[in-house]
Amino acid sequence: MTSPTSDCFRRARVAVTLVATALLLCLPAAGQASAASTPAATQPTPVLVELFTSEGCSDCPPADALLAQLDTQVIPGAQVIVLSEHVTYWNHQGWMDPFSFDEIDLRQQSYVRQFGLDSPATPQFVVDGTMQLAGSNPPVLAGFITRAAAVPKIQIEIGNAHRAANGAVEFTVHAATATKATLVAIIAENATHSEVSHGENAGRTLHHVAVVRAIKEFGSNFGSGATDGRTLELSGGNVLRAEKDGEPLRLVVFLVSHSRVVGAAEQTLNP
Repeated sequence: MTSPTSDCFRRARVAVTLVATALLLCLPAAGQASAASTPAATQPTPVLVELFTSEGCSDCPPADALLAQLDTQVIPGAQVIVLSEHVTYWNHQGWMDPFSFDEIDLRQQSYVRQFGLDSPATPQFVVDGTMQLAGSNPPVLAGFITRAAAVPKIQIEIGNAHRAANGAVEFTVHAATATKATLVAIIAENATHSEVSHGENAGRTLHHVAVVRAIKEFGSNFGSGATDGRTLELSGGNVLRAEKDGEPLRLVVFLVSHSRVVGAAEQTLNP
């Protein structure tokens, strides 16, 4: 969606971009993955679906609704893990999106460079870091998810996830095989809503699922002994604010290699 004050941000047009096939098929240890590194054939493959959105963007509510649908919809062969990521660059239009923060802008900017786009836009879906869709097109998005689910992934597991006394979320992550992929961890609020009083969505009640409140990278050598199995922590003001809302939190972890998500898992933490 176009930023009202700058050509740097554009209103999302219905368009799709795929990274080269070689990137889609690239695994951290190409050609060396053992049977233990991929889920069993009867298990669905985790697929990460990110939505860059804003409560100040009038084109975003349909995309928010589509993400919510994907959160419960069954797509054969896929375990869809959704994330709602709120950007800040609409906040000057009369409505301050309470779920937006700068790290989300930076994350979207990295995708702009990766996909060779002119500028950031909302709404924007990104599937497994390799396919992007501007706007809301359910059939195209479902096709992307099916395609991503057909690519084997490293099996990872979250362990001992809990809320610590200081408000932080602590957990461990184990991978079935060693990898040099980057581990990314996210805390997302399970479900939220806002009564929007200003901006393009004034007068609307907006609903969201899996709203990202904190994101952290844990280095590029996960599984080498530096991080695999060690207690990790996510903390900060956004985590504390999410906990005060009294909603369950989602802990989402995923491995990234050559811009592609090569493993993912999620777990719900109840209040």
